[in-house]
This record gives sequence, C-alpha cells and structure tokens, in this order.
Amino acid sequence: MLAALFNGRVLTDAGVVDGKAVLIRNGKIAGLVDTAQIPSEAERRDLDGGLLVPGYIDTQVNGGGGVLFNDSPTVEAIAAIGAAHRRYGTTGFLPTLISDDLSVVDQALRATEQAIAQGAPGVLGIHIEGPFLSPKRKGIHDADKFRVIDDEALALLSSLKVGKTLVTLAPERTTPEMIQRLASAGVRVAAGHTNALYKTMRQALDHGLTGVTHLFNAMSPLTSREPGVVGAVLENQTAWAGLIVDGRHVEPATLRIALRTRPLDRFMLVTDAMPTVGMTDKSFDLQGRHIRVVDGVCVDDHGTLAGSDLDMASAVRNATRMLDLSLEEAVMMASAAPAAFLGLDGQRGRIAPGLAADLCLLDDELNVTATWIDGVSS
Repeated sequence: MLAALFNGRVLTDAGVVDGKAVLIRNGKIAGLVDTAQIPSEAERRDLDGGLLVPGYIDTQVNGGGGVLFNDSPTVEAIAAIGAAHRRYGTTGFLPTLISDDLSVVDQALRATEQAIAQGAPGVLGIHIEGPFLSPKRKGIHDADKFRVIDDEALALLSSLKVGKTLVTLAPERTTPEMIQRLASAGVRVAAGHTNALYKTMRQALDHGLTGVTHLFNAMSPLTSREPGVVGAVLENQTAWAGLIVDGRHVEPATLRIALRTRPLDRFMLVTDAMPTVGMTDKSFDLQGRHIRVVDGVCVDDHGTLAGSDLDMASAVRNATRMLDLSLEEAVMMASAAPAAFLGLDGQRGRIAPGLAADLCLLDDELNVTATWIDGVSS
C-alpha cells in the first residue's frame, strides 16, 4: 500500500521544504513529490503544518517506562523501553546493558536477537557498556563486575546474529590487538569509563575504535601536559562522540567549545536514559543502590551520576537552546550522525528515497506529536 504524508514542512538534505509530500511504500520512503502529484491510490495523512524530521536514533538507552534492561534482559523489556522512548521521537535505539556478569550479557544478546526477529519496533541492536571498564572511572558501575576481555568474552561479544553490537570499553584495560579483533568481527567499539592516557587512546583509535561514550563524563580529561581521552577525541576528526545534553552532565559552554574542534556530523546526541523516562515515579533501584532524579539527573545516595532522565526530544531542544545549534544541526546529531556511527547511513537517518520510513512529526516547540517506524505510525 502507498501512503502519502502531506501539508507539512519536511526536513530534507536540502533543508526544510514546503509543499512536498513524503510517499511511503513497504516501510521505505518511496519519494518526495509536490502535493499536486500525490498518486490517486495513495492513502493520505494530513500533517497539519507540522515539521517532519528523520526519526531519532539513540545508541545508549539503559531503560525507560519503569523498566531497566539489566533487571530484565528480555524481549518484553526491550519492547517496553522502546515504547516509552518512542513517545519522544526515538524510532531506533540500542538497549544498553551496563556492567554485569557474562551470563547476563549472553541473556541480553539473545533477547535482542529475539526482539529483532519478532519485529519489536525500533530495535537496531545492543549496546554493552562494560564490564571491561576502569575502576578509576567507574561512575555508577559496579567495579566487582569488571573483567578483562579474553577469547571467551570476544566470542560472546561478537555473537549477535542480527543487528548491531556496540561495546564500550576502557582501552587501557585491553590491548590494541583485541580492539582490532573486535572491530574485525563487526563489533562497534567505543571508549568510555576510561582513564587511558592520550597515547593509549590514540593507539585504540588506530586499531578500530570508532567512538566515545558520553564525551567528558567518566574519562581522563584534557590537561596541560596530558591530553587524556578527551584531548585525543577532540583532536581526532573522524571518530564519533556521544553527548548527553541535559545541562548537568556537561556544562553547555564546554560542549560549545568541543563542537568547534571537529566536524558536527561526528557528534551524536545520546540520552543514557534510565527507567524514569516516561514515568511519574522518579526513583528506581540499580544493582542494589537506590537511584532518584534530582534536578533532572539520576543520582545515588552519595550524589554519583547514574545515567539520566533525558529523552531525545528534550536532547534536541536542549541542543538548539544550550549549544546554539540550528534545528537542522541538532536533528542531524540525533539521526544521521548515529546512523552513520552504526554503519546504517545507507538505510536510515535521513528523509530520502530508499531509506527506512522512520519519521518524527514535531510541533513548533519541537514536541513530538507522531512517529513512524518502518512506515507504521504511532
């Protein structure tokens, strides 16, 4: 069946255009045509002047809708998390497992395979954040779970049969050769929760590491005589850097400075969201610790950051208001950039013929009023 979305402003590669209809067939964008050229057989949907943008892609989603992936690494949990975030424009996501036993990692991988096989909306793969991290930059992670990557772990991390696998690790806790083996096996490798020296990070980037998880948070900083992980990333012009733009994880001025150092399309918005997103109850338990939302961020009883209460719609709004980005730039960092990071830029992340019809309809305040995933509307 052919569908036509019309009477809206459409964010295309050429910018925002008026008077165009987006045609959808079999879950993909079939074309952009003048409204007068909509085929007669098309089922029409009036967008009432709203702004149609590519659906948001979030590579770091620990939970949502009251569900934490670590507590329940199941198909049902993945679907519930996806449904909670879809209300905020997320049409593609990686359910994220923080440091845990390898048996739990295995459960999460198998659940992700099943979720994709069963057509759970928006599931693009999985993000395994730890347990291969630095105790010196552990954040809220349980250091008792930490371990080094051996051949057993490598086999497990590269075992996902469908979808993308992203692994966050501390480069100083492994070797450049192991990073290269992971990358050669098709795993996307990012640095995070790391105290690596600049030299170590440079070696990791040279051996297949292509991203950094929540830039500035839980990593060695840029200093006068040791540039650290932050310095290595800001110098590098090709690796992708995730940003948590909630005004609390990182001072907005720091982010504005970072954006001037490298191409904008190598930054991507992430939420690092916890179960509180989409819920009125703003507290939960994480591996035996009580977490609550204080001034918009999740913290434990000692004030340690424990993920966020951020959604992608808010991240996009914050990027325009706090970082002085245009709408087009903010949306790109929420859609095309993460798609490219995952190697999916030929499949989704833009409104263009042949790509997945993953779309998000916004009002003038950039609130989400409707979404489409593979052409199916919410």
